[in-house]
Amino acid sequence: MNNTRLFLWMALFAVGYLLWQAWQNDYNAPQPRPAQSAPASLADGSEAIDDDVPTMPSDMEPLPPEGSSAAVDTSVAARAPTPIIEVETDLLSLRIDTRGGDVLSADLKRYPQEAGSDKPVVRLLDNDPAHWFVAQSGLVSAKAAAPSHQSVFTAERTRYVLEAGSDQLEVPLTWTDPSGITVEKVFLFHRGDYVIRQRQTVRNESGSPWSGRPYTQIQRGPPPPKKGGFSITDPQQFSFVGASWYSPEEKFEKLAFDDFNDEPLKRNIRGGWAAMLQHYFFVAWIPAAQGDVSYSTAVMGSETSPRYMLRLQDPAFSVPTGQSVSTESRLYIGPKQQERLNDIAPGLGLALDYGLVRLFAEPLFRYVLNPLHKLTGNWGWAIILTTILLKILLYPLAAAQYRSMAKLRMVQPRMEALKQRYGDDKQKYNQAMMELYQKEKINPAGGCLPLLPQMFLFIALYWVLIESVEMRHAPFMGWLTNLTAHDPYFVLPVLNALTMWLTQKMTPPPAGMDPMQQKILQYMPLAFSVIMIFFPAGLVLYWTVNGALGILQQWWITRQAMNKAKPVS
Repeated sequence: MNNTRLFLWMALFAVGYLLWQAWQNDYNAPQPRPAQSAPASLADGSEAIDDDVPTMPSDMEPLPPEGSSAAVDTSVAARAPTPIIEVETDLLSLRIDTRGGDVLSADLKRYPQEAGSDKPVVRLLDNDPAHWFVAQSGLVSAKAAAPSHQSVFTAERTRYVLEAGSDQLEVPLTWTDPSGITVEKVFLFHRGDYVIRQRQTVRNESGSPWSGRPYTQIQRGPPPPKKGGFSITDPQQFSFVGASWYSPEEKFEKLAFDDFNDEPLKRNIRGGWAAMLQHYFFVAWIPAAQGDVSYSTAVMGSETSPRYMLRLQDPAFSVPTGQSVSTESRLYIGPKQQERLNDIAPGLGLALDYGLVRLFAEPLFRYVLNPLHKLTGNWGWAIILTTILLKILLYPLAAAQYRSMAKLRMVQPRMEALKQRYGDDKQKYNQAMMELYQKEKINPAGGCLPLLPQMFLFIALYWVLIESVEMRHAPFMGWLTNLTAHDPYFVLPVLNALTMWLTQKMTPPPAGMDPMQQKILQYMPLAFSVIMIFFPAGLVLYWTVNGALGILQQWWITRQAMNKAKPVS
């Protein structure tokens, strides 16, 4: 089979697959319905929990339901402005509200929004109503006072900084009720870590046992609308934005915002986590592994301004009078770093959603590209070395392919004679050709075998380039300052067209091709280079280097085969 035609089929397959993904995102999503509360919720939107029926506060209704015995802080109803705590670590810049200890904003200090510029950096959490995305936590109790994410805490300071030479920073918040219940909520930060440990300690001096249940939740508004049109390099076309969770039994699952009403989550999970995903970054609550945790989703707010909530409710616990009990959970706010996520929690690496190509994309990054990047310090050279390794691995198949093509070139005169002899009798002509191929041991389909692995690598590398935060904004050299964006000067697509043109010239034309088909085939390199304009530069770099190495292989193997082959009579 002709190499150039295989290149074209490969491109059409890849582009068709990407177009199908975009169509699924744009046109196959269910139409949004009016916002509603999750199942098993009370009339005012608060959700029933457990045997003693402690109730969850609703953000749309600040007060607990009428008749609840839970104590209410009067400042909650007033919604007066509360002090904001600023926290600076080596990786994060956060704002924590003393109301509930909500994490209102989180800036990722090592990830600028645009390539080539240090600022502004990516803001992952944000309490701006237009980009609402916050992490919250609290306690609920059916019969005693408990601070929810709407209760006001006090703090010793309004600014905390992880100083040089220090590996840990503690940010304590305190809530006290006149009944004798005191809750200390402490955020623990560690140098070089995107994981925030949260410890809630309940001290009971009320004179009677206290029982309650901790919860954590993430709320966010709808993502920004997708840009018009279709762009292969636009991650919004393909990257998943929505809720996800992990359980040891069902593994990784996800729920798009459009499906929150139709398929709400309501499940008990032990040893899992829950997250809100977006391109390159995510926020996740990771509860303690002990006991069953109730996972649920809900849509709050109005139809025009919905807020999507993902909530985790930990098992209930009791605090005898005169004693204190602590519970812990972890909050991850950061990038989808492939090497570290699974060390934080089982299955957390699945938050990097490669979709259907995970089987190829994850090993490609983990075992090939990443080690080569550590060796070279440059993702462009890592891609080139990956291409060379693939060529070495596939050399036996390529050698068989090019030897077969050399023999095919040598029998071209005899094939032309067969064409003249049988004229328009296609059946006899094809039968005579197959006999000739068998006699001379020519495999006309031999070119398919080396290209099949290259096709899978092509698609896997595409997803690695658009999903791996490690390769985000990765420069190569010269004008290639961002391998995850298209070549700004179209140099690589032009070089790729030249490699295809040379490959075409070195490849014998398929038997029986009429002049019109040959003419169309001559324009394939140009068509393919136009397609490549829209692909990430790193992908075009791979395919261009792959084509150049293929030309060298083809020249060398064909030359050796022609010198050794006997003239075909």
